[in-house]
Amino acid sequence: MSEAVIISGSPSARSRSRRLLSLAAARLARDGVAATTIDLCDLPAEDLLGRTRTPAVEAALAAVASARLVIVGTPVYRASFSGLLKVFFDLFPQEALAGKVAIAVATGAGPAHALVIDHALRPLLASVGALVVATGVYGIDAQFTDEGPDAALAARIERAVAEAQEALSHVTR
Repeated sequence: MSEAVIISGSPSARSRSRRLLSLAAARLARDGVAATTIDLCDLPAEDLLGRTRTPAVEAALAAVASARLVIVGTPVYRASFSGLLKVFFDLFPQEALAGKVAIAVATGAGPAHALVIDHALRPLLASVGALVVATGVYGIDAQFTDEGPDAALAARIERAVAEAQEALSHVTR
């Protein structure tokens, strides 16, 4: 498998969703897969709004374009993904992720928003052409300690990455 890109749609670089994305990156590294992480909170707001185009956003867009696997994580806001994620995806043409496999990851306060995976993230990724794996990852506050996510949540990340790697073996570029 070629390169992967991990997109964090959290306004905080230390969020629970970012912690899950770090687990995915660690799994990919164990498998010898290089992953680039994009923290959208670090990109200039003017770029994300499409008003300017600095080298930072150009590099982020190029990383997504060159990756075969895209892992997207976000906290849940108003029963959907973050605004940061929305404006970043608005920068892509309609088939920007065609031929790419994607994993949807989200976190929320409780189980009430678990459907964000199927009702918001999966359609977002599919709208730009990605093949989204069946296993989405949704974590709630109670599944996290200071050491990280619990074993069940970590296992779900492992399963999603394994599914993505399998799917990539069947996707032509």
